Amino acid sequence: MLAPEEIIRLEDGAVVLLDQRQLPAERVELSCHSAAEVAEAIRTLAVRGAPAIGVAAAYGMALAAWHGEDRAAARAVLAASRPTAVNLFWALAEMDAWAGDPAERARAIHVEEVERCRRMAEHALALFSPGLRVLTHCNAGGLATGGVGTAVGAIVRAHEAGLVEHVWADETRPLLQGARLTAWELEQAGVPFHVIADSAAALTMARGEVDLVVTGADRIAANGDTANKIGTYMLAVLAHHHGIPLVIVAPSSTVDLSLADGGAIPIEERDGAELTARFPARNPAFDVTPAALISAIVTERGIHRAPFDLDPGAFA
Repeated sequence: MLAPEEIIRLEDGAVVLLDQRQLPAERVELSCHSAAEVAEAIRTLAVRGAPAIGVAAAYGMALAAWHGEDRAAARAVLAASRPTAVNLFWALAEMDAWAGDPAERARAIHVEEVERCRRMAEHALALFSPGLRVLTHCNAGGLATGGVGTAVGAIVRAHEAGLVEHVWADETRPLLQGARLTAWELEQAGVPFHVIADSAAALTMARGEVDLVVTGADRIAANGDTANKIGTYMLAVLAHHHGIPLVIVAPSSTVDLSLADGGAIPIEERDGAELTARFPARNPAFDVTPAALISAIVTERGIHRAPFDLDPGAFA
């Protein structure tokens, strides 16, 4: 698996990140030399995944300080890059509150997110049992978090513990984060898997070939309503119909206690050209799964169950 520094790092006046648009065909590093370039990398999905976006934003603020950029302008351009993942705004707030060396705090945020992922994976083991066949959506591995991963990190850890027999990786249209990135990470980790079309999930469940659905999250409201990649809500409805538990794995930096429920979560609308170059298209990047369809939410603090209480210190 990739080391955190291979995914994203701050060095020599640049934020260097593994360009996820090029995977799995080739490993290409992208160097960003201003906060605006980091924001563009976030906007164009060169770096993506809620925790990784937060890490990138923190490094972007450190980079701005390094080059003497206007702090407010740098913050504004980073905040405008993508609207749904609350980790972006959490990381910017953390950088705002830090009075010391910005590079020191940014690197600490990265280290802390990786450690949260390790702790989540250990907590999540309690939700797995031997021989499970797991379905996951989008990409929530080390690439999406800066190291280890949320949902995929938990799946890999469960496989290492002998609890996962097979993984179904939804392709995740329109940009194929599952078929490109999750599949690549599972292959690197030696986890048995197949990629399936998003539209094949219902049949796979109906055939009795899925025991557990595990995904990450981009923002979790106080009541447990969860925004994740478009198609997650559909999977939650299907899983509920087939009696299959759905588990969310995400760090506390993804929890937004300022929102009472998911109705207030901003949903990013991306360019329709990602779907078709010829016809009008609507392209929401996320949807919101109601808390009632979620069996458990795993954070670094433990396993949370309905009725969800996601305040600090509240865990099962």
